[in-house]
Parts: sequence; structure tokens; C-alpha cells
Amino acid sequence: MTGFPFSDPSLSVDERVADLLMRMTLAEKVGQMLQLDARGDLPDLVSEKLVGSLLHASPERIREAAVLVQETRLRIPLLMADDCIHGHSFWPGATIFPTQLAMACTWNPEIVERGARATAVEVAATGLHWTFSPVLCIARDPRWGRVDETFGEDPYLIGELGAAMIRGYQGRGFEDPTSVLATAKHFAGYSETQGGRDASEADLSRRKLRSWFLPPFERAVEAGCRTFMLGYQAIDGVPITANKWLLNEVLKGEWGFSGTLVTDWDNVGRMVWEQHVYPSHVDAAVAAIEAGNDFVMTTPEFFEAAQQAVREGKLGEDLIDESVRRILTLKFELGLFDGARVSEPSMLAAIGSEEHARINLAMARQSLVLLRNNGVLPFAPDPREANAPTVAVIGPNADDQHAQLGDWAGASGQIPWLPDGHPRELTFSVLDGLRQYTPEDWTILHQPGAEIGTEILDPAGEKLRDGQPRPKLFIPADPDPVMIGAAVAAAEQADWAVVVLGDTVALTGESKSTATLELQGAQTALLDALVETDTPVIVVLIQSKPAVLPPSINRAAAIIEAFNPGMQGGRAIAELLLGHIEPSGRLPISFPRHAGQLPVYYNTIRGQHGERYADLTQEPQFVFGEGLSYTTIDYADLRLTQAQVGPDDVVTATVTLTNSGSRPATETVQAYISDTVTSATWANRELKAFTQARLEPGQTVDVELTIPVAACSIVNAAGIRVVEPGTFELLVGRSSRDQDLLKANFDVVERSDDRTVGRESEQK
Repeated sequence: MTGFPFSDPSLSVDERVADLLMRMTLAEKVGQMLQLDARGDLPDLVSEKLVGSLLHASPERIREAAVLVQETRLRIPLLMADDCIHGHSFWPGATIFPTQLAMACTWNPEIVERGARATAVEVAATGLHWTFSPVLCIARDPRWGRVDETFGEDPYLIGELGAAMIRGYQGRGFEDPTSVLATAKHFAGYSETQGGRDASEADLSRRKLRSWFLPPFERAVEAGCRTFMLGYQAIDGVPITANKWLLNEVLKGEWGFSGTLVTDWDNVGRMVWEQHVYPSHVDAAVAAIEAGNDFVMTTPEFFEAAQQAVREGKLGEDLIDESVRRILTLKFELGLFDGARVSEPSMLAAIGSEEHARINLAMARQSLVLLRNNGVLPFAPDPREANAPTVAVIGPNADDQHAQLGDWAGASGQIPWLPDGHPRELTFSVLDGLRQYTPEDWTILHQPGAEIGTEILDPAGEKLRDGQPRPKLFIPADPDPVMIGAAVAAAEQADWAVVVLGDTVALTGESKSTATLELQGAQTALLDALVETDTPVIVVLIQSKPAVLPPSINRAAAIIEAFNPGMQGGRAIAELLLGHIEPSGRLPISFPRHAGQLPVYYNTIRGQHGERYADLTQEPQFVFGEGLSYTTIDYADLRLTQAQVGPDDVVTATVTLTNSGSRPATETVQAYISDTVTSATWANRELKAFTQARLEPGQTVDVELTIPVAACSIVNAAGIRVVEPGTFELLVGRSSRDQDLLKANFDVVERSDDRTVGRESEQK
């Protein structure tokens, strides 16, 4: 619409917003607060409900919605959004990166930022403005179905990788046409589930929230994230959607967040029909608006309910104005009113480009974690053998592109227009990788050996109350003696058996939590049979979350954790097996030995009777930070620049690394802090810094680590984050495991000018 001041780009954003807002009817304002599903009746959504935003729009529907907007009275542009979680998830041919859990294995913010930048370029090229990513939830119960979407179990690592992803998405700012809105989600505590069940009540005190669950989100505010999405759950009886303390006092008040808030799927409606805390949609709308929500996702009843609340005097229109002002500001800043961000055919060339494939491959390579190696890797043919080697590639995930791409990737069930997923030729499976990158005279055999399982319709019906598809029921497969026999025969003919196990997208995602963590279906029977052969077995795990591994895993010659490594994952795995690249990934999450151990995250609170169960150790199978190289890195001589520091100082330490092996390595040096005596119970140790060092064979390097004393804090019993004077322990090493860490003490004193230098460190 022309002729009005809000159409004049020479005016300030504030002036344009004020002019437009005063011209809007109540219905138009409430419509701007709606974000509805583009798979519905588009004329109703755009022309009748006057929506401000759409999500899950197919390429065709993006264009159709833009035409409908031009027929509305004020022609307010739509904000187009989608779940571009680890790539442009639902665009055919887009670059699909490793999932966040796999990304986190890189411990490399720079490659995560590059991946997010590439994703933003592809997203912006298609006319979308907004991605619902990154996920900053803390994964403490791997039974939860959305562990794959997280960066793991540690708040500091999550915060650093999340900030990197936000920088990548939002680029140089909104003047950059390839920038897209990032979303910090799910604010906050959504992952602290009951029994791993998705969206269940979170048993969190405010102190516990401030201690571990809020810091990654505060880091997102510092990184300039423009939107936050709210969790589904309630805390202490209050749904997050209506939690004024969390949204207004903490996020907007203490942290100064001035961006926009969006509910998750039908959060406002769920307060009526699922959580039963409000008797009507009118009451739920009042609660949501008073708590400071801006966009209301997929609750169409909100349109009439919010207007009725104003008419009945239950809600002041000024509160709606505040939300709409934030929404319009975002649209003006993005240039939507001035014709910016219109997808041009030339922009589509960036989708699935060679440059983005190279970034994807680099991330996949860095994400692979070598967890065991008895010397079998990398493959080294015996020069005494006359025949070229044979590799048996076995397992249900050896050639399954959907398992490799993981959730939020085409065929994972969220949208209908990619029923077969992304084009198969764009994904390198493990089988593809070994066929393509082994020497021509090598023989590659393939047998699936086992099935994981199938899905059936839930007898309760195909749809949930909110209209979403009801998750299907998973039925594990039984062992097939013929399939296992064929796999064993292939292994017996081979020099090495690469066995690719894990899970499927049927066991991953919202409402797909699992009661067990064991390998599903016939996989354990397959592995049991293969380790009985004389052929070295290399297990590759392609899975959405840590599995409880069977006893036969102890007879495997090597274990590689890949999680969901994306389109280039199979190539990267083949390169690792062949020794073309070095393993450098480190675990961002612990692996339990049994589901009954949960939780097993490394930074548990001190204090319990004993150190084990009567029938099982409390030690995880694999720990946070763990990962091997093809060489040996020795740590020595941890030393501090200052042994006494003040609250405004920085702890500076140096450790000496030596590559005593014959291959190069990229070593992730991890620094943890332990406050030895605290006024309230606290974690035994917490990650506070990490860095990566490249070492050639025989090379010795000094690595410096710095930690602000302000980061050596606890949240005291009053709920206030403080640094308490006293003795601290700095622990530096290759993982969070105690025996992998060197130790040195330092004191935090009240007066920063009272220090001594050169205290000897205690090392082990």
C-alpha cells in the first residue's frame, strides 16, 4: 500500500511502525500475532485470519501466500518460517548437515557457524526469513526423543555452539539479504522431562534453572538472537507460555531481550485442552498476551479469543499493541515492506552448491568420534597377502539415507511434499563411501544382516487433538536367521567387517521418546553372531542419541560414533576407516551402560551414599569429552600464571602436549573448574574452556587456556549467581574422566592485588 507514511522508506522504523499500528483494526493486530500452518486453507489464513506469519510452506504455497497478501487491506508482508534445523530441511536438494548432536562432536564453533551461514544462504534464497534453530536444551535423559536436536549435556558447550550458529544464521545483519532470523529454543527447561517423556512437566526449581538451563539462553541474548521459542512444558505448575517470571522478569528484564517471542505448536491451546489450566481459549489468550508472547503458533482459536477478551474488558488492547509493535519492527528491519528478500531464480543456484557440500563434508569429518580402536584402524592391507582386501559392509544403517540424515530432513514425517526424502544421489551412505573411495581392486561385499523395525498406525487414531499426525507405534523386528547367516558368510570372506548399527527416524523426534535405550530389532543378534567370526568387527553407530550397547560390543575391534552425520557422512566415515583423515571428534554427551543409571551426565551434584549401585557401576560406558585419535597425545606440566586471583581477573594456564605417535592429530584440550567448597551444593566439575591444537608426529606444543574468574561461579541458596572466595581446582585434559585430567589449584581472594605467583600444580 502506497501513500501512507509507513510506506515511506526514508522514515525511521519507529515512525513507520507507529503510523501503521494506528491504522490497524483490532482484527488486523490480532492476526499479526498468529503464525499458522501453511498446509491449511491459505485463503482463510491470509485473507480471513490476516496472519502475520506462516510455517511449513511448500515452494508453491510461498508464492500463493504472497499473492493473497496483496489482496488484503494493508498488504502487511508475511514472515515465512520453518524448522531448518540442520539445513533447509524440507527443500528438495538442499544441503543437509549433521544433526546438532553430531555437530557438537566437532567441539568447533567455527565449523558450526560456517554450516549455519550456508543454511541461511539456502533458506533466504527460497523466500523464507526465519529458522526455528538453534536448540539450546540440555540433554540429560537420552530416552527423550529430541536428544538429536541438542548440542548435548553441557551448558557451556551448548552456549558456545549456539552462539556460533546464531552468528551464522543472522550474518552481518538484516541489511544482508542472506541473513535469516535465528530462534533460541525451547525456552527453558523443556528437556528436563519425566521419564524421558516429551513435553512432560519439568521438575525444576528457579535455582536449578538459573544454575544450568538458563545460561545457554543468556548466551544467545548476548549473541544477538532476535527470536525465542517457548517450551511446551510447565514448571512448578505454570506453563512456560504463561510464565511471567521467566519471560518478563528474567528474559526481558534481567537480560534486556527486546526481540520477539513465539510459542511452540499450539502452546496456547494446550493450556486449555491438554494442561487444563484455563477453562477457555479467551482466558488462555489473556494469559499468553500478559506474559509477553508475540507470535502464537498454530492456535487458530486465538484469533477470535483475543478479540473477545478485549471486547469483554479482560485484556487491554495496549498489550496487543506492544506485541504487534515488536512484530512490525522486525518486518520493517528485514525490509519486507520495501520489496527486500524476494526470492530470485538466480539465488536458487546456492541450494546444494559445491561450496556448501565442502562445508558439509568438513563438518561430517570433524564430527566422527573414535571410541575404541585395538589397532585395526585405519585399514592397512597386509603386504604379505597376494590378493587385494575385501571389506564386508553390514547392518541396517549401512545404506539407509534416512537414518543418516536423521530427523527434520525430508522424509522424517513433518511435511508431505518429500515422501521419499531428499534426492538419494545427494547422500553418501557408508556403503556408497566405501565403494567409491577404496582402491579399485578392493572388493566390497554388502549384506543388511538385520532389520530394526516397522511402524503401525496407533489404534487411538491417526490425528492428535491439535490436528497433528499421531505418532505411529514402533514394532521391533525379530532376528532373521537367513539374513544373519548371509551377513556372517560375508564377514567370513572379508578382511574387515564394518557393521553399521543404530536407530531410525521412527524412533526419533517429538512424541517419539523411547522407554529403552538398547539397540532395537535384530541388531544385537546380528552383532552377537558377527563377533564370533575371526574377522575384525568395526562398529559404526548411526543413531539419534546414545544407545546402551550389548555385551558383544566389547569384542568389537573398533567403535565409531557418527550420530546422524548428514549427506556427506558416509564419505567421511569411509575416509576415516581408510586413514585419509584423522579422527578428531569428542562426545558432547555421556553414554549410559543401562537405562537404570540415568541420569549419567558428567556435571552431577556432589553428595550421595557410596559411589555405585549394588548391582552396577555408576560410571558411564563413554563419558562427556571422550574420543580417540590415530596417535597418542601426552599431557604434561600444567601451570598457572597466578595462583591467587581476584573476582575481576582471568585464570591463565598452560599445558604441554606432545604427539608421541606417528600420525598427525587435532586435539581438543578441555578445561574444567571445581569449586572445592561451596555455600550450596554444586557440580563436581564444569567445563569452562576448550581449544583445539594441531600436532604433527613428534611435535610438542604449549597450549594456553584462559577462564574469567567471573565464570567460576555458583548459584547460591538465594538463587543469586556469585563467585565465592576460596580454593578452586583447574582440571585440564582430554575428557571429563578423572584419570584423563591434570590438576592445579588456585585461590580466589576478595582483593585482586593480593596474589602470589608460581605455585606448583598438583598433577596426575
